[in-house]
Amino acid sequence: MALTNAGAIALAAYAIGDGSVTNLASGNAYLGVGDSTTAFSAAHTDLQAATNKLRKLCTTVSRASGVLTFVTTFGTSEANFAWEEVGVFNASSAGTMVGRKVQALGTKTSASSWQLTKTVTVSA
Repeated sequence: MALTNAGAIALAAYAIGDGSVTNLASGNAYLGVGDSTTAFSAAHTDLQAATNKLRKLCTTVSRASGVLTFVTTFGTSEANFAWEEVGVFNASSAGTMVGRKVQALGTKTSASSWQLTKTVTVSA
């Protein structure tokens, strides 16, 4: 997943303990899905879907070396549309979108719950 400009700034702030940005620890990290196929831009600050988008609090947030892993489950009544984009956020609304990926993941319906796992790699 590619970092956004705001995500890079947030990660730099986290690195020096700058308390002006909400961290991505459990309780603060959200995965969002939307139905937009708009190409990634580092300048994006939110998912590009106009209406079909939803953020969900992560159930698991972990780190192994420079890889951050975020996991959540969307229930049968949530995000029932084509999943074309995914973002990692530090708030349920507004906040900072740390990364975004445009990827066709299929169309979720109310017949199933989907678990979403996304990683953000921080590297030189």
